[in-house]
Amino acid sequence: MANTAALLLATVAVLLGSAAAQFKCPEPSGYFPDPVQCDLYYKCVNNNPEELLCPDGLVFDDSNPNQARCDNPNNVDCGDRTELQEPKPSEGCPRANGYFRHPDAQVCDKFVNCVDGTPNELPCPPGLIYDDSRNTCAWPAESQRHDCTNSKKDKLDDGFSCPDGEVVGPNGRVLPHPTFPHPDDCQKFYICRNGRMPQRGNCPTGTVYNEVTFKCDEPENVPGCEKWYADEGKRSRK
Repeated sequence: MANTAALLLATVAVLLGSAAAQFKCPEPSGYFPDPVQCDLYYKCVNNNPEELLCPDGLVFDDSNPNQARCDNPNNVDCGDRTELQEPKPSEGCPRANGYFRHPDAQVCDKFVNCVDGTPNELPCPPGLIYDDSRNTCAWPAESQRHDCTNSKKDKLDDGFSCPDGEVVGPNGRVLPHPTFPHPDDCQKFYICRNGRMPQRGNCPTGTVYNEVTFKCDEPENVPGCEKWYADEGKRSRK
């Protein structure tokens, strides 16, 4: 077994060495792309090429021969360099690096950013969906993705989900993280992060949520909540 493993390693080394030997440096020094594989490139020193490989999911940006830069495929024109290394998938990541659709096909307003095989879930701005043909969030009408007519909304365990549409604040500007009153508890409210992700909020003791100002306020300034702290045993929003 040990001899077989050693033979395989030697064979791989020979193949890699022969690939680098076949590459001719365009300039004596610099970083240059492989002619067929977009994530493969060469470092040339005194016309001697050394084969290098981008991290899985990234490709070589050949715009500056003085810089070795691997970037997201959406930012690089690979041209005829259509081949890529074998994927190194992990749970939640088709490749080790890059932007990908959310694993739940009904969740269109979120996407996954994979970094070294670790998935990070991110939201699109309100009203946009993730378009994997462009690796960016886009308006549904402008997207090439046509499977998002029934996008699933996040819900809290009490059933609250963020309403559709923009919310304009007292200053006339759209609120990026709008808040909403709790139906039964004057001290509580809901926050919609980026207009889509619901979270719970709680006003400091002695104050209640004011849906007109979108802030915590004195109880006497909020109709129906004036006596919220008067009788703690019989609290109800009226």
